[in-house]
Amino acid sequence: MILRNARVGDQLVDVEINDGLIAGFPPAGTSTGESLDLDGRWLLPGMWDHHVHFGEWAYTLRRIDLSRVTSAAEAAGVMKLHVHAQEDPNETVVGVGIRDALWPDNASTRQLLDAAVGDRSVVLINSDLHSCWLSTAAARAYGYTDHPTGLLQEDDCFDFVARLKQAPTEQHDEWVRDAALAAAARGIVGITDLDMAPNIDNWTRRFGNGFDVLRVDAAIYTQYLDQAIEDGRFSGETLTDDGLLRVGSFKILTDGSLGTRTAFCVDPYPGTHDHGLLTVPPDRLMPLLRKAMDARILLTVHAIGDEANRLALDAIEAVGGRGNIEHAQLLRREDIPRIAALGLAASVQPEHAMDDRDIADQYWAGRTDRSFMLRSLLDAGIELRFGSDAPVAPLDPWITISAAVSRARDGREPWHPEQAVTASEAITASTRSRVAEGEPADLIAVELDPYSADGEQLRSMPVALTLLAGRVTHSTL
Repeated sequence: MILRNARVGDQLVDVEINDGLIAGFPPAGTSTGESLDLDGRWLLPGMWDHHVHFGEWAYTLRRIDLSRVTSAAEAAGVMKLHVHAQEDPNETVVGVGIRDALWPDNASTRQLLDAAVGDRSVVLINSDLHSCWLSTAAARAYGYTDHPTGLLQEDDCFDFVARLKQAPTEQHDEWVRDAALAAAARGIVGITDLDMAPNIDNWTRRFGNGFDVLRVDAAIYTQYLDQAIEDGRFSGETLTDDGLLRVGSFKILTDGSLGTRTAFCVDPYPGTHDHGLLTVPPDRLMPLLRKAMDARILLTVHAIGDEANRLALDAIEAVGGRGNIEHAQLLRREDIPRIAALGLAASVQPEHAMDDRDIADQYWAGRTDRSFMLRSLLDAGIELRFGSDAPVAPLDPWITISAAVSRARDGREPWHPEQAVTASEAITASTRSRVAEGEPADLIAVELDPYSADGEQLRSMPVALTLLAGRVTHSTL
């Protein structure tokens, strides 16, 4: 395969691809053989999303979008309309994407929802996935009848959402493939799947049934760690002959989230004595991290609040851990050089800063200069790995890149623009390969110059071609 007239840097070249690798860059128009003409489009490495809950994302695309509702009453009213339109009265109706932290009526109670939907099983899932809101019928159906409010948080929410899966396995796998094709259309060639599920088993089944759209690193959660170790799994192990599926890292959550106001912080949330929730304290965290490291499984440690980050770094340092600090949304400045010294990457989600800027201004008042510190992390020599955290934010690398570069959205002024990074830095954080001889032919062609595009142009960047190991997974050519 030859890509003709590709713009690489400031030059037009042909790109020769052999056996899934980039073989060379002869002058434009000089190559012969099977080819695609890029006609001067910009050639980049294929995009990688370093944090996705992919199975949950596939469900989310088929649920009721509540991301624009602005109050509990409005959310209940929207669900009322969908309940009346639902043909099967026994099916649980699921809305997703609520952001209740700034709702003026912040009264997500079972009674309010029941008044709108009656005796129907209805669930609303917070955009951050750390809380969900149940009607009485849903609480009854899933064993939460005695819960005082119907608003589940953290582990209760995770357990509930895991039980909420409704589609047969074959149907869900079809939805996963559809979601993967949509991701490829935005230039994605690979994902780190952090779904709270038996990821290795799920992806082994999918690849065994012919899935071939993306590279996948499949993460391991605590409840699956012992089995992975017993099976001899280790990070980077390839699980398919084509090398597309690999064992990922050990994912563990040490605190909650900003949107649910459970991120564990040094300072209390305004007007309260509440510092958030430490879900895995150090005496439980360190043995788990050590167990994973002893089995050659890298670490992905979720920490959002500044105190959670401090404690996570203490634990990682104590066990000689390697891998990622995940999210790192609010940091003490003295912890940035610690991340660098430990050789950890910072796996961060720039679009969260756009979604949560108003929430942060209210609940982290006076501390937002220490939140979402992309520039500070990069300047300290820390590798950034960008992701979406889909379905928390859309699975679209150009939305991620735009947020990192512009720190703005919807015509608003940039939020803490001192923490912006360049387009080149954002693309590096969103990829795992280079446009260079001998590299995997995981490549994309885009219609606009990504290095001079503004924030809105980046956000909607047209992708003309996506190649995975030299094979077309998306094309508008």
